Amino acid sequence: MDLQTILSGIDVRADWVGLRYVKENTGFRLVRDGKPETNTRESKQGIMVEVLVNGQFAYYGTSRLDTAGIQAAAERAVVLAQAASKYSLHSFGIEARPVAKGSYRSAFQTATDAFSPGEFSELLIKATAELKVSDKVVSTNAMGRIVESESHFVSSNGSDFDQQYLMVSADYSAVAQDGSITQKRTDGGLLAKSYQAGMEVFNEDDVLARCRIIGAEAVELLSAEDCPTGIMDLVLAPDQMMLQIHESVGHALEIDRILGDERNYAGWSFVRLADFGKLQYGSKLMNITFDPTIGNQFASYAYDDGGLKAEKEFLIKEGLLLRGLGGMESQIRSGLDGVANFRASSWNRAPIDRMANLNLEPGDSSYDEIISSVEKGVFMTSNRSWSIDDYRNKFQFGCEYGKLIENGKLTKTVKNPNYRAISNPFWRSLKKVGNQDTFEVYGTPFCGKGEPNQVIRVGHASPLCLFGDVEIFGGV
Repeated sequence: MDLQTILSGIDVRADWVGLRYVKENTGFRLVRDGKPETNTRESKQGIMVEVLVNGQFAYYGTSRLDTAGIQAAAERAVVLAQAASKYSLHSFGIEARPVAKGSYRSAFQTATDAFSPGEFSELLIKATAELKVSDKVVSTNAMGRIVESESHFVSSNGSDFDQQYLMVSADYSAVAQDGSITQKRTDGGLLAKSYQAGMEVFNEDDVLARCRIIGAEAVELLSAEDCPTGIMDLVLAPDQMMLQIHESVGHALEIDRILGDERNYAGWSFVRLADFGKLQYGSKLMNITFDPTIGNQFASYAYDDGGLKAEKEFLIKEGLLLRGLGGMESQIRSGLDGVANFRASSWNRAPIDRMANLNLEPGDSSYDEIISSVEKGVFMTSNRSWSIDDYRNKFQFGCEYGKLIENGKLTKTVKNPNYRAISNPFWRSLKKVGNQDTFEVYGTPFCGKGEPNQVIRVGHASPLCLFGDVEIFGGV
């Protein structure tokens, strides 16, 4: 499709016009208890036409990819912009859409055609067999999702960039039961193993080895004591730090949320515009970066959907809040520094402020140094449940698997471990941050926000972390 030719042929009275073409193919397979249960393949494509009229941006998406269909969408977008401009929160200029030119291709080692559909299903069947380590494992699941996505953006002020991604998500889970006790283990949380990668994610030896551990830990939890209750140290594995960063840092720092745009649906934030540059968000060990430049992480890219070049930026450095998660529009409205995170979930959605790759930078403590420093505490891994208020302030999170830490050593396994806290005091209690050897990369396809709703991919990476004097409790 020649977008430049289509753009040059659009005839509307607008100060600026942009076209964003998106095509995406998604395959998903699920095997339950050795039997293939789901095998779907979805393909979608379309164009979002964007215009600037009277200082107001407006959008109209169309799946009609012929010239007449795109012209009609542009005319509808102009009508919407004219109507909305009477009630504008801000009158924008063309500087809100910087000129961008270039390409991005996600990296992978093994192409999708390296596995036949039958071979892929056979691997997932083998995975469920490995998960069933005993008769107490009553349910097993193995799933894989493969997404091939491409986008191309052109605009009347000269932008022309295309981006292509191959993204893979996988998860393996076992449910174990003994009488009235039921426990579940996953591979780090539902589809937490999400990457820009290829079929190397489904290396058979690695997959089957992990499945044996998952199944064994599900059975182990059946006879474990409940997590103790009390104020004590908390060590979080990187797969739980993913949720911790996402909910108590990421959403709280979205500038459109701070400006109130999300109050009707996703909520507000305890952070205020005046806090940037002043708020001590966490301890001096807390260094949070927005980094869409990491090769295999789930939400890497070269440009956001407004044309802003993606670069690594510190949002929080040595615990001090520096920068928000806001694209060019939010930066103009708020007067704050932001990042290239103006993103849409598909061709039929308008871009808004989203997380991309939001990471906690490694520190200098080894795994052994962290564990040995704890006199009494709990190690928790893999998110099981979460609850956080509309301001992203007070939260309560549960994990799948815990270990007591007593006198510097991991001892008994505990089930149903949970903790609760308030965002800033919690991050200020960060006592040790693991080094690069403890650093792990995760992602999720399921970050929801916006009206109409947009479910988008984000990535999070973190080392092992130690928090002091946290309210910990057991139970479901």
